[in-house]
Amino acid sequence: MKKLMNRLFLSCLKATELMEKRFHFKLSVTEKMQLKAHKMMCDACTRYEKQSEFLEKGIQAYHEKLEQEENMDKLKEQINLKLNGNKH
Repeated sequence: MKKLMNRLFLSCLKATELMEKRFHFKLSVTEKMQLKAHKMMCDACTRYEKQSEFLEKGIQAYHEKLEQEENMDKLKEQINLKLNGNKH
């Protein structure tokens, strides 16, 4: 019975680990069910999940902005090379 309970109910540590894992990998059906059951009983982990999603979206937006800036710098460099190349 204890093994069954351990499989069905996650600790908060394991639940947060699965929340973070979900951002980068696909969870198994069992992991999804365990996480959902845990969040139904644990308000702290539900709040943690919302905060973690907020941070993940912010990090992703920051990386996208950096990538756009790098692309813009490369484009400017290419334009300058073509403009300077046509002067000669």
